[in-house]
Amino acid sequence: MTAPRFTTLGCRLNAYETEAMKAMAEAAGLREALVVNTCAVTAEAVRKARQEIRRLRRQNPEAPIIVTGCAAQTEPQTFAAMPEVTRVIGNAEKMRPEIWAQMVPDLIGATERVQVDDIMSVRETASHLIDGFGSRARAYVQVQNGCDHRCTFCIIPFGRGNSRSVPAGVVVEQINRLVGQGYCEVVLTGVDLTSWGADLPGAPRLGDLVRRILRLTDVARLRISSIDSIEADESLMEAIATEPRLMPHLHLSLQAGDDMILKRMKRRHLRDDAIRFCEEARRLRPDLVFGADIIAGFPTETEAMFVNSLRLVEECGLTFLHVFPFSPRKGTPAARMPQVPGDVIRKRAAQLRAAGAAALAAHLDAQVGQTHQLLIESPDMGRTAQFTEVRLAALQPVGRIVEARIVGHDAVQLLA
Repeated sequence: MTAPRFTTLGCRLNAYETEAMKAMAEAAGLREALVVNTCAVTAEAVRKARQEIRRLRRQNPEAPIIVTGCAAQTEPQTFAAMPEVTRVIGNAEKMRPEIWAQMVPDLIGATERVQVDDIMSVRETASHLIDGFGSRARAYVQVQNGCDHRCTFCIIPFGRGNSRSVPAGVVVEQINRLVGQGYCEVVLTGVDLTSWGADLPGAPRLGDLVRRILRLTDVARLRISSIDSIEADESLMEAIATEPRLMPHLHLSLQAGDDMILKRMKRRHLRDDAIRFCEEARRLRPDLVFGADIIAGFPTETEAMFVNSLRLVEECGLTFLHVFPFSPRKGTPAARMPQVPGDVIRKRAAQLRAAGAAALAAHLDAQVGQTHQLLIESPDMGRTAQFTEVRLAALQPVGRIVEARIVGHDAVQLLA
Protein backbone atom coordinates (compact mmCIF):
# COMPACT_ATOMS: atom_id res chain seq x y z
CA MET A 1 0.00 0.00 0.00
CA THR A 2 1.51 3.32 -1.07
CA ALA A 3 0.87 6.81 0.27
CA PRO A 4 -1.34 9.11 -1.85
CA ARG A 5 0.47 11.21 -4.43
CA PHE A 6 -0.32 14.90 -4.80
CA THR A 7 -0.04 17.16 -7.85
CA THR A 8 -0.15 20.90 -7.18
CA LEU A 9 -1.06 23.43 -9.86
CA GLY A 10 -1.02 27.20 -9.41
CA CYS A 11 0.02 29.43 -6.56
CA ARG A 12 2.20 29.12 -3.48
CA LEU A 13 -0.91 29.05 -1.30
CA ASN A 14 -2.07 25.94 -3.16
CA ALA A 15 1.30 24.36 -2.47
CA TYR A 16 0.96 25.25 1.21
CA GLU A 17 -2.47 23.63 1.34
CA THR A 18 -1.19 20.52 -0.41
CA GLU A 19 1.15 20.00 2.54
CA ALA A 20 -1.82 20.26 4.90
CA MET A 21 -3.77 17.73 2.83
CA LYS A 22 -0.82 15.33 2.84
CA ALA A 23 -0.77 15.43 6.64
CA MET A 24 -4.54 14.88 6.90
CA ALA A 25 -4.54 12.07 4.34
CA GLU A 26 -1.67 10.36 6.13
CA ALA A 27 -3.40 10.69 9.51
CA ALA A 28 -6.58 9.21 8.00
CA GLY A 29 -4.68 6.26 6.56
CA LEU A 30 -5.54 7.02 2.93
CA ARG A 31 -3.47 4.97 0.49
CA GLU A 32 -3.02 4.51 -3.26
CA ALA A 33 -4.86 7.61 -4.40
CA LEU A 34 -3.92 10.49 -6.69
CA VAL A 35 -4.88 14.02 -5.59
CA VAL A 36 -4.85 16.99 -7.98
CA ASN A 37 -4.96 20.44 -6.35
CA THR A 38 -6.14 22.69 -9.20
CA CYS A 39 -5.84 26.36 -10.13
CA ALA A 40 -8.57 28.51 -11.70
CA VAL A 41 -6.77 31.79 -12.33
CA THR A 42 -7.09 31.46 -16.13
CA ALA A 43 -8.94 29.27 -18.59
CA GLU A 44 -5.54 27.84 -19.51
CA ALA A 45 -5.02 26.78 -15.88
CA VAL A 46 -8.28 24.79 -15.98
CA ARG A 47 -7.26 23.22 -19.31
CA LYS A 48 -3.92 22.17 -17.80
CA ALA A 49 -5.72 20.62 -14.82
CA ARG A 50 -7.88 18.50 -17.13
CA GLN A 51 -4.78 17.53 -19.13
CA GLU A 52 -2.94 16.51 -15.97
CA ILE A 53 -5.87 14.38 -14.79
CA ARG A 54 -5.98 12.52 -18.11
CA ARG A 55 -2.21 11.97 -17.97
CA LEU A 56 -2.43 10.57 -14.45
CA ARG A 57 -5.20 8.20 -15.48
CA ARG A 58 -3.17 6.86 -18.42
CA GLN A 59 -0.22 6.19 -16.13
CA ASN A 60 -2.33 4.85 -13.24
CA PRO A 61 -5.39 3.09 -14.68
CA GLU A 62 -6.61 1.69 -11.33
CA ALA A 63 -5.85 4.48 -8.84
CA PRO A 64 -8.70 6.69 -7.53
CA ILE A 65 -8.27 10.33 -8.59
CA ILE A 66 -9.43 13.08 -6.21
CA VAL A 67 -9.72 16.60 -7.64
CA THR A 68 -9.77 19.69 -5.43
CA GLY A 69 -8.59 23.31 -5.43
CA CYS A 70 -9.92 26.50 -7.00
CA ALA A 71 -11.00 25.00 -10.34
CA ALA A 72 -12.83 22.20 -8.51
CA GLN A 73 -14.56 24.86 -6.40
CA THR A 74 -15.61 27.07 -9.31
CA GLU A 75 -16.33 24.32 -11.87
CA PRO A 76 -17.16 21.15 -9.92
CA GLN A 77 -19.34 19.70 -12.69
CA THR A 78 -16.56 20.13 -15.26
CA PHE A 79 -14.42 17.69 -13.30
CA ALA A 80 -17.27 15.47 -12.14
CA ALA A 81 -18.09 14.87 -15.82
CA MET A 82 -14.60 13.51 -16.49
CA PRO A 83 -14.63 9.68 -16.45
CA GLU A 84 -11.12 9.71 -14.98
CA VAL A 85 -12.24 11.51 -11.79
CA THR A 86 -13.34 9.58 -8.70
CA ARG A 87 -14.11 12.43 -6.28
CA VAL A 88 -14.40 16.23 -6.42
CA ILE A 89 -14.00 18.19 -3.17
CA GLY A 90 -14.09 21.95 -2.63
CA ASN A 91 -11.55 24.35 -1.21
CA ALA A 92 -13.15 24.40 2.23
CA GLU A 93 -13.73 20.64 2.29
CA LYS A 94 -10.11 19.83 1.41
CA MET A 95 -8.97 21.42 4.67
CA ARG A 96 -11.23 19.27 6.88
CA PRO A 97 -9.72 16.10 8.39
CA GLU A 98 -13.12 14.37 8.49
CA ILE A 99 -13.40 14.60 4.69
CA TRP A 100 -10.15 12.68 4.29
CA ALA A 101 -11.24 10.16 6.91
CA GLN A 102 -14.44 9.52 4.94
CA MET A 103 -12.44 8.49 1.89
CA VAL A 104 -10.56 5.66 3.48
CA PRO A 105 -13.19 2.90 3.97
CA ASP A 106 -14.81 3.20 0.55
CA LEU A 107 -13.40 5.93 -1.63
CA ILE A 108 -15.82 5.29 -4.48
CA GLY A 109 -19.23 4.92 -2.88
CA ALA A 110 -19.27 5.76 0.82
CA THR A 111 -20.03 9.48 0.38
CA GLU A 112 -21.12 11.88 -2.32
CA ARG A 113 -18.93 11.95 -5.41
CA VAL A 114 -19.00 15.77 -5.40
CA GLN A 115 -18.56 17.62 -2.09
CA VAL A 116 -18.37 21.33 -2.86
CA ASP A 117 -20.18 23.74 -0.54
CA ASP A 118 -20.72 27.51 -0.79
CA ILE A 119 -17.24 28.95 -0.22
CA MET A 120 -18.79 32.36 0.58
CA SER A 121 -20.24 30.89 3.78
CA VAL A 122 -16.78 30.13 5.19
CA ARG A 123 -15.92 32.60 7.94
CA GLU A 124 -12.61 31.38 9.33
CA THR A 125 -9.19 30.49 7.99
CA ALA A 126 -8.28 26.93 8.91
CA SER A 127 -5.18 27.10 11.10
CA HIS A 128 -3.33 24.20 9.52
CA LEU A 129 0.18 25.01 10.61
CA ILE A 130 2.59 23.31 8.26
CA ASP A 131 5.95 23.20 9.96
CA GLY A 132 8.73 22.81 7.45
CA PHE A 133 6.84 23.57 4.25
CA GLY A 134 9.21 24.77 1.55
CA SER A 135 12.88 23.90 1.45
CA ARG A 136 14.97 23.47 4.56
CA ALA A 137 15.92 27.11 3.95
CA ARG A 138 12.58 28.89 3.78
CA ALA A 139 9.17 28.26 5.34
CA TYR A 140 5.80 29.65 4.20
CA VAL A 141 3.12 30.69 6.66
CA GLN A 142 -0.46 31.29 5.52
CA VAL A 143 -1.87 34.30 7.37
CA GLN A 144 -4.88 35.12 5.17
CA ASN A 145 -7.26 33.50 2.67
CA GLY A 146 -9.98 34.72 0.33
CA CYS A 147 -10.70 38.13 -1.17
CA ASP A 148 -13.46 40.71 -0.69
CA HIS A 149 -12.74 42.53 -3.95
CA ARG A 150 -14.28 41.76 -7.33
CA CYS A 151 -11.82 42.60 -10.07
CA THR A 152 -13.61 42.06 -13.37
CA PHE A 153 -11.08 39.54 -14.71
CA CYS A 154 -10.75 37.41 -11.58
CA ILE A 155 -12.55 34.20 -10.62
CA ILE A 156 -10.47 33.59 -7.49
CA PRO A 157 -12.91 35.06 -4.90
CA PHE A 158 -15.40 32.44 -6.05
CA GLY A 159 -12.80 29.75 -5.48
CA ARG A 160 -11.45 31.09 -2.19
CA GLY A 161 -14.37 32.92 -0.62
CA ASN A 162 -14.31 36.18 1.31
CA SER A 163 -11.24 37.48 3.11
CA ARG A 164 -10.43 35.95 6.48
CA SER A 165 -7.35 36.26 8.65
CA VAL A 166 -5.29 34.05 10.96
CA PRO A 167 -4.93 35.79 14.35
CA ALA A 168 -1.54 37.37 15.02
CA GLY A 169 -0.89 35.23 18.10
CA VAL A 170 -1.31 32.04 16.08
CA VAL A 171 1.06 33.36 13.40
CA VAL A 172 3.71 34.35 15.95
CA GLU A 173 3.46 30.96 17.66
CA GLN A 174 4.01 29.13 14.39
CA ILE A 175 6.95 31.30 13.36
CA ASN A 176 8.62 30.76 16.73
CA ARG A 177 8.21 27.02 16.21
CA LEU A 178 9.73 27.25 12.72
CA VAL A 179 12.67 29.31 13.99
CA GLY A 180 13.19 26.69 16.68
CA GLN A 181 13.42 24.07 13.93
CA GLY A 182 16.21 26.02 12.27
CA TYR A 183 14.48 28.05 9.56
CA CYS A 184 16.24 31.31 8.76
CA GLU A 185 13.55 32.79 6.53
CA VAL A 186 9.75 32.91 6.70
CA VAL A 187 7.39 34.14 3.97
CA LEU A 188 3.89 35.38 4.83
CA THR A 189 1.37 34.23 2.23
CA GLY A 190 -2.28 34.87 1.42
CA VAL A 191 -4.69 35.59 -1.42
CA ASP A 192 -5.06 39.31 -0.61
CA LEU A 193 -2.34 39.82 1.97
CA THR A 194 -2.87 43.54 2.60
CA SER A 195 -6.46 42.83 3.70
CA TRP A 196 -5.10 40.86 6.67
CA GLY A 197 -6.74 41.86 9.95
CA ALA A 198 -9.90 43.56 8.66
CA ASP A 199 -12.04 40.75 10.10
CA LEU A 200 -10.18 40.54 13.43
CA PRO A 201 -10.99 42.44 16.64
CA GLY A 202 -9.71 46.00 16.40
CA ALA A 203 -9.07 45.61 12.64
CA PRO A 204 -5.24 45.50 12.80
CA ARG A 205 -3.29 46.00 9.56
CA LEU A 206 -0.60 43.96 7.83
CA GLY A 207 2.08 46.34 9.09
CA ASP A 208 0.96 45.65 12.66
CA LEU A 209 1.39 41.92 12.05
CA VAL A 210 4.83 42.36 10.47
CA ARG A 211 6.10 44.49 13.34
CA ARG A 212 4.66 42.11 15.94
CA ILE A 213 6.41 39.16 14.29
CA LEU A 214 9.72 41.01 14.25
CA ARG A 215 9.28 42.05 17.89
CA LEU A 216 8.22 38.66 19.25
CA THR A 217 10.30 36.23 17.18
CA ASP A 218 13.97 35.82 16.32
CA VAL A 219 13.36 35.05 12.62
CA ALA A 220 16.43 36.21 10.72
CA ARG A 221 14.63 37.12 7.48
CA LEU A 222 10.93 37.90 7.00
CA ARG A 223 9.31 38.28 3.59
CA ILE A 224 5.85 39.28 2.53
CA SER A 225 4.46 37.90 -0.71
CA SER A 226 2.30 39.71 -3.27
CA ILE A 227 0.62 42.87 -1.96
CA ASP A 228 -1.86 45.45 -3.22
CA SER A 229 0.17 48.65 -2.98
CA ILE A 230 -2.87 50.88 -2.52
CA GLU A 231 -3.61 49.06 0.76
CA ALA A 232 -0.10 49.37 2.20
CA ASP A 233 -0.65 50.88 5.65
CA GLU A 234 1.51 53.39 7.54
CA SER A 235 2.86 50.76 9.90
CA LEU A 236 3.97 48.59 6.98
CA MET A 237 5.76 51.54 5.37
CA GLU A 238 7.49 52.25 8.70
CA ALA A 239 8.58 48.61 8.88
CA ILE A 240 9.98 48.84 5.34
CA ALA A 241 11.98 51.88 6.42
CA THR A 242 13.26 50.67 9.79
CA GLU A 243 13.28 46.86 9.97
CA PRO A 244 16.42 45.31 8.42
CA ARG A 245 15.01 41.79 8.95
CA LEU A 246 12.12 42.62 6.60
CA MET A 247 13.55 41.74 3.21
CA PRO A 248 13.81 44.50 0.56
CA HIS A 249 11.64 42.79 -2.06
CA LEU A 250 7.94 43.41 -2.74
CA HIS A 251 5.79 41.79 -5.40
CA LEU A 252 3.02 44.17 -6.45
CA SER A 253 -0.39 43.33 -7.87
CA LEU A 254 -0.40 46.14 -10.47
CA GLN A 255 -2.08 44.38 -13.47
CA ALA A 256 -1.98 47.42 -15.80
CA GLY A 257 -0.56 50.90 -16.23
CA ASP A 258 -3.45 52.66 -17.94
CA ASP A 259 -6.14 54.40 -15.89
CA MET A 260 -9.05 53.43 -18.13
CA ILE A 261 -8.00 49.77 -18.14
CA LEU A 262 -7.51 49.85 -14.37
CA LYS A 263 -11.04 51.21 -13.98
CA ARG A 264 -12.43 48.53 -16.29
CA MET A 265 -10.55 45.95 -14.25
CA LYS A 266 -12.20 47.45 -11.16
CA ARG A 267 -8.83 47.90 -9.52
CA ARG A 268 -8.56 50.26 -6.56
CA HIS A 269 -5.52 52.19 -7.73
CA LEU A 270 -4.60 54.38 -10.66
CA ARG A 271 -1.35 54.64 -12.57
CA ASP A 272 0.00 57.55 -10.49
CA ASP A 273 -0.80 55.68 -7.27
CA ALA A 274 1.50 52.82 -8.33
CA ILE A 275 4.32 55.14 -9.34
CA ARG A 276 3.98 57.18 -6.15
CA PHE A 277 4.05 54.05 -3.97
CA CYS A 278 7.22 52.74 -5.63
CA GLU A 279 8.94 56.12 -5.31
CA GLU A 280 8.00 56.43 -1.64
CA ALA A 281 8.93 52.84 -0.76
CA ARG A 282 12.28 53.18 -2.50
CA ARG A 283 12.90 56.50 -0.72
CA LEU A 284 12.32 54.70 2.59
CA ARG A 285 14.44 51.68 1.56
CA PRO A 286 16.84 52.49 -1.30
CA ASP A 287 17.78 48.83 -1.90
CA LEU A 288 14.13 47.77 -2.36
CA VAL A 289 13.42 45.70 -5.47
CA PHE A 290 9.96 45.29 -6.99
CA GLY A 291 8.28 42.49 -8.86
CA ALA A 292 4.83 42.92 -10.40
CA ASP A 293 1.98 41.17 -12.17
CA ILE A 294 0.96 42.75 -15.50
CA ILE A 295 -1.86 41.54 -17.78
CA ALA A 296 -1.33 41.92 -21.53
CA GLY A 297 -4.32 42.45 -23.80
CA PHE A 298 -7.11 43.12 -21.32
CA PRO A 299 -10.42 43.66 -23.17
CA THR A 300 -10.67 47.07 -24.92
CA GLU A 301 -6.92 47.69 -24.51
CA THR A 302 -5.71 49.92 -27.34
CA GLU A 303 -2.10 50.25 -28.41
CA ALA A 304 -1.80 53.53 -26.49
CA MET A 305 -3.24 51.92 -23.36
CA PHE A 306 -0.77 49.05 -23.70
CA VAL A 307 2.14 51.49 -24.03
CA ASN A 308 1.13 52.96 -20.67
CA SER A 309 1.53 49.51 -19.12
CA LEU A 310 4.85 49.00 -20.91
CA ARG A 311 6.14 52.35 -19.60
CA LEU A 312 5.21 51.32 -16.06
CA VAL A 313 8.15 48.87 -16.02
CA GLU A 314 10.57 51.80 -16.13
CA GLU A 315 8.48 54.36 -14.25
CA CYS A 316 7.93 52.06 -11.26
CA GLY A 317 11.43 50.60 -11.51
CA LEU A 318 10.18 47.00 -11.76
CA THR A 319 12.76 44.20 -11.77
CA PHE A 320 10.87 40.89 -11.69
CA LEU A 321 7.92 40.88 -14.09
CA HIS A 322 5.16 38.25 -14.18
CA VAL A 323 3.34 38.69 -17.50
CA PHE A 324 -0.11 37.17 -18.02
CA PRO A 325 -1.64 37.17 -21.50
CA PHE A 326 -5.33 37.92 -20.89
CA SER A 327 -7.48 34.80 -20.79
CA PRO A 328 -11.25 35.27 -20.36
CA ARG A 329 -12.77 33.40 -17.45
CA LYS A 330 -16.37 32.38 -17.93
CA GLY A 331 -18.59 34.06 -15.34
CA THR A 332 -16.45 37.20 -14.98
CA PRO A 333 -17.46 40.64 -16.32
CA ALA A 334 -14.26 40.88 -18.38
CA ALA A 335 -15.27 37.80 -20.38
CA ARG A 336 -18.27 39.79 -21.70
CA MET A 337 -16.20 42.84 -22.73
CA PRO A 338 -14.89 43.38 -26.31
CA GLN A 339 -11.85 41.10 -26.59
CA VAL A 340 -8.41 41.91 -28.02
CA PRO A 341 -7.33 39.55 -30.85
CA GLY A 342 -5.15 36.67 -29.69
CA ASP A 343 -2.20 37.54 -31.95
CA VAL A 344 -2.18 41.08 -30.53
CA ILE A 345 -2.25 39.73 -26.97
CA ARG A 346 0.70 37.44 -27.68
CA LYS A 347 2.68 40.29 -29.25
CA ARG A 348 2.05 42.59 -26.29
CA ALA A 349 2.94 39.85 -23.80
CA ALA A 350 6.22 39.32 -25.66
CA GLN A 351 6.99 43.05 -25.50
CA LEU A 352 6.32 43.11 -21.77
CA ARG A 353 8.52 40.06 -21.21
CA ALA A 354 11.32 41.70 -23.21
CA ALA A 355 11.02 44.82 -21.05
CA GLY A 356 11.11 42.61 -17.96
CA ALA A 357 14.21 40.79 -19.21
CA ALA A 358 15.97 44.12 -19.84
CA ALA A 359 15.04 45.38 -16.38
CA LEU A 360 16.34 42.18 -14.78
CA ALA A 361 19.59 42.41 -16.75
CA ALA A 362 20.11 45.98 -15.52
CA HIS A 363 19.54 44.85 -11.93
CA LEU A 364 22.01 41.99 -12.35
CA ASP A 365 24.60 44.33 -13.87
CA ALA A 366 24.32 46.60 -10.84
CA GLN A 367 25.07 43.74 -8.43
CA VAL A 368 28.41 42.71 -9.95
CA GLY A 369 31.22 43.47 -7.51
CA GLN A 370 28.88 43.74 -4.53
CA THR A 371 28.84 41.50 -1.48
CA HIS A 372 25.50 39.94 -0.49
CA GLN A 373 24.15 37.83 2.34
CA LEU A 374 22.69 34.73 0.65
CA LEU A 375 20.17 32.27 2.00
CA ILE A 376 21.31 28.90 0.62
CA GLU A 377 18.38 27.03 -0.99
CA SER A 378 20.37 24.22 -2.59
CA PRO A 379 24.07 23.38 -2.31
CA ASP A 380 24.96 25.48 -5.37
CA MET A 381 22.23 28.16 -5.26
CA GLY A 382 21.15 30.93 -2.90
CA ARG A 383 19.14 34.15 -2.94
CA THR A 384 20.00 37.66 -1.93
CA ALA A 385 17.81 39.68 0.42
CA GLN A 386 16.29 41.15 -2.76
CA PHE A 387 15.28 37.60 -3.84
CA THR A 388 17.77 37.54 -6.71
CA GLU A 389 18.96 34.03 -7.54
CA VAL A 390 22.71 33.41 -7.21
CA ARG A 391 24.65 30.44 -8.59
CA LEU A 392 27.59 29.50 -6.34
CA ALA A 393 31.02 28.28 -7.36
CA ALA A 394 31.47 26.25 -4.15
CA LEU A 395 28.87 24.02 -2.49
CA GLN A 396 27.27 25.38 0.68
CA PRO A 397 25.06 23.89 3.44
CA VAL A 398 21.33 24.37 2.73
CA GLY A 399 19.53 26.70 5.12
CA ARG A 400 22.55 28.74 6.13
CA ILE A 401 23.06 32.44 5.46
CA VAL A 402 26.48 33.06 3.93
CA GLU A 403 28.33 36.07 2.59
CA ALA A 404 29.30 35.97 -1.06
CA ARG A 405 30.85 38.34 -3.60
CA ILE A 406 29.09 38.69 -6.94
CA VAL A 407 31.48 38.20 -9.88
CA GLY A 408 29.08 38.20 -12.83
CA HIS A 409 25.74 36.98 -14.19
CA ASP A 410 24.24 34.97 -17.05
CA ALA A 411 21.26 37.34 -17.68
CA VAL A 412 19.09 35.19 -15.38
CA GLN A 413 21.17 34.50 -12.26
CA LEU A 414 24.00 36.20 -10.46
CA LEU A 415 27.27 34.28 -10.19
CA ALA A 416 29.26 34.25 -6.95
